[in-house]
Amino acid sequence: MKKIVLIAALLMAFGCSKLDVVGTDSTRAFGEMVSAAGGAKNRFGEAELNGGFGGFTIAAPDQTALFFWGDGAGVRLSLAPFLEAGLDEDKLPIWIKSDGQKLTITAKLGEASTTAIGAYESIVKTNRAAVGYHAALDHYGVNLGNGNLFEWAKDLAKNDKDMVFVLDPTPFIAAGVDVNAVSGWIFAKVTIDDENGKPIEVDKLLKPFNLR
Repeated sequence: MKKIVLIAALLMAFGCSKLDVVGTDSTRAFGEMVSAAGGAKNRFGEAELNGGFGGFTIAAPDQTALFFWGDGAGVRLSLAPFLEAGLDEDKLPIWIKSDGQKLTITAKLGEASTTAIGAYESIVKTNRAAVGYHAALDHYGVNLGNGNLFEWAKDLAKNDKDMVFVLDPTPFIAAGVDVNAVSGWIFAKVTIDDENGKPIEVDKLLKPFNLR
């Protein structure tokens, strides 16, 4: 009986891994996006950028934002556009860090790896719930918590939003930001699926880029 249960468990685990289309295909799409963005930079030794996490980065084409991943994941954004739109840094929640030049949002996702793709795969492996598919934009993405995400196109050839930084505008509004006046960002309603799988519209700040 124990052998039968063990074999069934192994088959189930194998079947689930084979059926994890989002986890598997998002890795493929992530690699293509990283290449189109000019490749990842190895930033071990530059841990001050995100509160002590080493790993890799890719920068937005305009160099005003970057995504980092490895022993932790998150985004680092130019502070100036938010200040110009009315931001009072003292009113930001503690999970949005400011160093006077950049804003950093960090999530404890993934593990350190010697390769950029290996580091992304560690997010899929250790924090699978943080990796999802956004049907409305045909994107995969990493959920950084508190309504913030980093997304990339499933198919670069068919999408004009290949890389997108996504922020919840709520804490910025509370900190005095006119979200319609943040240079380089778009304040818009985005369709997502709620916890029951039903489409709903939510407000987001978006910074999209076409890499091809």
